[in-house]
Amino acid sequence: MKHSIFTLLLAIGAFFCGFAQDNLTQYVNPRIGTGGHGHVFLGANVPFGYVQLGPTEHTRGWDWCSGYHDSDSVLIGFGHQHLSGTGVGDLGDVAFLPVADAGQEEIVFHHSNESVRPGYYALKLERPNVWVELTATRRAGFHRYTFGADMAKAQIVLDLHQGIGYDKPADYALDRITDTTISGHRHSTGWAKNQKVFFSAEFSQTVSVEPLDSGRWLVTAADVSQPLMIKVGMSAVSVDNAAENLHKEIPGWDFRKVVADADKAWNDELSKVRIETVDATYRRIFYTAMYHTMTAPSVFSDVNGQYRGADGEVHQGDFTNYTTLSLWDTYRAAHPLMTLIHTDMLPDIAKTFVNIHRQQGKLPVWHLMGNETDCMVGNPAIPVLADLVLKGYVADKEGAYEAMKQSALKDERGLELLKKYGYLPYDKDANRETVAKGLEYALADWCVAKVARLLGKKADAKYFGDRAMSYRKYFDPETTFMRGIGTDGKFREPFNPFSADHRQDDYTEGNAWQYTWLVPHDVHGLVKLFGSERRFTQKLDSLFIVTGDLGAGASPDITGLIGQYAHGNEPSHQVLYMYNYVGQPWKGARLLRQTMTELYRDDPDGLCGNEDVGQMSAWYILSSMGLYQVEPAGSRYIIGSPLFNKATMQVSGGKTFTIVATDNSKENIYVQSAKLNGKRYTKSYILYDDIRKGGVLELQMGNKPSAWGTKSADRP
Repeated sequence: MKHSIFTLLLAIGAFFCGFAQDNLTQYVNPRIGTGGHGHVFLGANVPFGYVQLGPTEHTRGWDWCSGYHDSDSVLIGFGHQHLSGTGVGDLGDVAFLPVADAGQEEIVFHHSNESVRPGYYALKLERPNVWVELTATRRAGFHRYTFGADMAKAQIVLDLHQGIGYDKPADYALDRITDTTISGHRHSTGWAKNQKVFFSAEFSQTVSVEPLDSGRWLVTAADVSQPLMIKVGMSAVSVDNAAENLHKEIPGWDFRKVVADADKAWNDELSKVRIETVDATYRRIFYTAMYHTMTAPSVFSDVNGQYRGADGEVHQGDFTNYTTLSLWDTYRAAHPLMTLIHTDMLPDIAKTFVNIHRQQGKLPVWHLMGNETDCMVGNPAIPVLADLVLKGYVADKEGAYEAMKQSALKDERGLELLKKYGYLPYDKDANRETVAKGLEYALADWCVAKVARLLGKKADAKYFGDRAMSYRKYFDPETTFMRGIGTDGKFREPFNPFSADHRQDDYTEGNAWQYTWLVPHDVHGLVKLFGSERRFTQKLDSLFIVTGDLGAGASPDITGLIGQYAHGNEPSHQVLYMYNYVGQPWKGARLLRQTMTELYRDDPDGLCGNEDVGQMSAWYILSSMGLYQVEPAGSRYIIGSPLFNKATMQVSGGKTFTIVATDNSKENIYVQSAKLNGKRYTKSYILYDDIRKGGVLELQMGNKPSAWGTKSADRP
């Protein structure tokens, strides 16, 4: 009998969540990246939502940073918040778990019994015999538990103790209990040192609540024959705000409608790019990549505008505040992608950054749930904010500039050494990683200088422009690598360009082979350091064929290797496009196609590195359309080798920009000629303003390299 019941439920679920032919969510495979080192979230959420509701497993190591890994089959709850693609684990807050008896703390499950699509997650459990369905809005989760005929009781454990990774509870309690509601809070410490979560849960039928062991309560529903639905509002401010979020976003009990609304929200966002391709696998990878880029930044303000600031205080905002800012990763492609297709969010992203600066005295580095983690090196918010200023999405340019300038002049994280010596000497920085820090600070300083010039601040423009050239200090002309340099002006010895132990070397999650190219703001200046374009290209060519031992202490993030090119980690992401700067775009085209077709796959181990909160996928989205922004803030997108025959973006003002690749194929990977809006176009890059205006870029593809984009005047 129970099998027929669940067969019927499966059919009903399929009906509820069925897809129209033009619904792009049907092409999303949320399992991509749940295996290997992808670390992606699996569950139910909506674009840029505060709530990511899904299964949580025991933390068994680094690959469980999201709380879930495809290799595992033991559940400890369905939590309301998860990270996606990070290298550090946290969250897992406010979890429910159906149980057969009060003593059950985990459940063995089978992946074959899972069903997941954007905005909807379902799992058929065997012990207990329960059908679990989850969906979500921006600030609320919606659960539906259907109990099998053999179940004597409808029991759910509410767990406020468990967390993911470094997360440890500091304080939790149920603050209000009635026969149909539970409200409470969970404060924790972890990667986010002082995270505060408040929740308000409503039940579709009468329940009783009794405490179990520390941080766990047993919730028993009155009628096991009826599905138990639970609506949970979440807030970082208060229980009252959590309840208000819930009532505004899920006012009724129509589970089917919330699933449909979530599907529509995803489809609306996915529809911002329409691609044409005969390859169904490429289509799934592309729309899954788009899906992954919209897990974060996450909304971090309530429906009434209140949010918890970086100072720990509650603020009233007239904008949407955001969190989960993995900026060392996302400044490279995820944010430049947002400036193309999510322009409505950009003013609020800028306000979020400026307000974080006001509240904590500097721009965000890696911001999580109102907390500064100071994770990774450099000043990665500066390129993002500068890009928004330069592209015209910031009303208060002076306020934004002051936030950038003051953040760049702090006496912390190696900046004090940069101001004193003009570079970061390895013998003065106990935290090492001086080359990585120095190169990241240089490109951020270049961004500050560009905004200073825009605002007519000549002295500042010169100061930061000079600091932006500090990357030259680390370049060793003898070995042609970026190397650690001491206060005596000598390079660190011994030197092994393959060594990638950031505890001993001068690089962050990489080695000298990878970091030598981290000068996206002055590629031509880097070429000059090599002495000639010929020597530069020889070295660049060798990057993709040389092999060596990274060492026992190498970071697990250094993955997706083609030679020593590491696509699985962000410092390499601009490298393939550097060939355009020296008039050899065909070399980049060949490697771009190899990277897109070999290192992105339609399976759980489909990402060659951490998703990194959208960056890995954003690189794919831009590159597969044929574009990439190399300069960390500015106006140029480099033209590569589009994977699709046609891609149309919805850009600002209701306009569209279309890239057509004529005669495109697996063999025809090289651009032969181009037209922009019907006129001959010879440059191997395109300006942001030309994209924003709308129009058509036509690329004639062929199977042999051509002279297109090779002349000096046509290079970026």
